Amino acid sequence: MKKSCVSVLLAMSMAAALLSGCAKSAAAENVDYNSKGWDAIVADAKKEGKVNSVGMPDTWANWIGTWQGINDEYGIAHEDLDMSSSEEIALFKEEGKDGTKDIGDVGQQWGPVAESEGVTLKYKTSYWDDIPSWAKDDDGDWIVCYVGTISIITNNALVDKAPQSFQDILEGDYKVTIGDVSAASQAQHAILATAYAMGGDMDNLQPAYDFWSTLAKEGRIDTGDTSTARIESGEIAVGLFWDYNALNYRDNAVSNNPNASFTVCVPSDGSVQSGYASIINVNAPNPNAACLAREYILSDQGQINLAIGYATPIRSNVVIPAEVQAKRIDQSQYASAHAIEDFDKWTNVCQDIITYWEENIIPAIK
Repeated sequence: MKKSCVSVLLAMSMAAALLSGCAKSAAAENVDYNSKGWDAIVADAKKEGKVNSVGMPDTWANWIGTWQGINDEYGIAHEDLDMSSSEEIALFKEEGKDGTKDIGDVGQQWGPVAESEGVTLKYKTSYWDDIPSWAKDDDGDWIVCYVGTISIITNNALVDKAPQSFQDILEGDYKVTIGDVSAASQAQHAILATAYAMGGDMDNLQPAYDFWSTLAKEGRIDTGDTSTARIESGEIAVGLFWDYNALNYRDNAVSNNPNASFTVCVPSDGSVQSGYASIINVNAPNPNAACLAREYILSDQGQINLAIGYATPIRSNVVIPAEVQAKRIDQSQYASAHAIEDFDKWTNVCQDIITYWEENIIPAIK
């Protein structure tokens, strides 16, 4: 599973170390892809014949459907190297003019970082006006393509009554898997979701800290990883994951064991949403194929492919087929989710979460 990256502060430090001292290539100035005609991009992409991605593996948000669709329609092959957001940016910068990768998928807070480091190629796509202003930069250096929402997954064989809220979890007697708060973005977002649910917000995390302190003292925090293998083996009773991860985990477990039963819901008392952004390498060896891939990802079919993988498409005007929507969490549940739009602030909040967790929660875990 991708995106289990180092803490924001450590990741930023690592990225800065790797990114320093590398001169930006002139590749971004060679071609204005926002002005280049679509037919010309397609023709040149077909000549390139392939697109190499980072952090976009087949099993994450149904990327396999997108890569297959691009291959079927345009004859463009695909390879991926899975890595975290900070590692993607560092690789683009470190390789410089000798870039080997074309396109990446990073947590939204990393989009502006990639742009500031000079590793992004500008391409808005024809769907530019459909993208909310908070989900893109001015010139197409990065564009959010989908969002996830923190949800609760429950193994019904281990828990008599599946929790529907954080308050339900607080009143339960089972262990809760959150992942490594010191390292995983998903886990850090789960802490913020807890804050909203318990009456706090990004400016007031204390309700979340009180919640997790209580679970730590009760011996109810599972410190194991958040892998699908642990879901399938019955090691996780209740977990806090992105909705698309929880639903995919459920599907995988049930496909391997038809008797398995899981409940997945958005906590009714509060949750958070956050996006993942497309970045194209300014030194992409296959820049036209990368632009074509971004265009396809934001097309109706590309957005539906992401919905099939249980992610929420960024384009609200795409009609999700009824048979796809029927497998997703009911849309009404998302009313409790708060969107993160100030990512400079979120970076600082993340570090507060990490520090408190390491200094106060971990020592209290029984």
